[in-house]
Amino acid sequence: MSLLLEGKVVLITGGARRVGAATARRLHASGANVLLHYRSAHADAQALQAELQAVRPDSCGLVAADLLDVAGLPQLVKNTLARFGRLDALVNNASSFYPTPVGEITVEQWEDLMGTNLKAPLFLAQAAAPHLKKTAGCIVNVTDIHGERPLKNYVVYSVAKAGLIGLTRSLARELGPEVRVNGVSPGPVLWPEDNSFDELARQRIIAHTLLRRAGEPDDIACAVHFFVAEAPYVTGQILAVDGGRSINL
Repeated sequence: MSLLLEGKVVLITGGARRVGAATARRLHASGANVLLHYRSAHADAQALQAELQAVRPDSCGLVAADLLDVAGLPQLVKNTLARFGRLDALVNNASSFYPTPVGEITVEQWEDLMGTNLKAPLFLAQAAAPHLKKTAGCIVNVTDIHGERPLKNYVVYSVAKAGLIGLTRSLARELGPEVRVNGVSPGPVLWPEDNSFDELARQRIIAHTLLRRAGEPDDIACAVHFFVAEAPYVTGQILAVDGGRSINL
């Protein structure tokens, strides 16, 4: 891979596992130094850091934080600047996902799902904006196709992701012309680890994709890389990476 991001610095939330880890690997392979946020996946974060540092020494930092602690979010940006001296991109990848059927929704679920999927990206973007303006940087939010086509029984999650899509477009207006803001909207890429989707449910979802298969984490990582490294005249856009599911529901 050509080093399109050589000398650039990227902060990735939820960067230790799954889509976040794939994104970290993809951006790092393109030359970026990465600061990986994680909440509890300490062992995974350390393993990924060792993997990336073996490729290029002193190119990956780690920071543990609870994104629901809004007062602590500016510290993630400060840690990135302290480690690498600059910030070129913020990838809001971290997310929480579980069902909240009407009649059973609690305030705690609202605070958790809205907090991780919408509030944290807003306040991280606010903290990062002055530094991104200095580098003509960008923000990439990982949204969801169900932000535009709500998923049954996932009311709060769907609303939170709809808000994140709106936030992406609004921030593009607020932070231009210096900072670009875009979103990547995954479809069926990785299944929840709580087995809430059994094999029958998975096959039904895949049947609605035009490509008749689930995606891979690197499909999302490639889209993030495009927005960070190869799209200097693109802002305020949401790219669905879903095998065509969102137009076939």
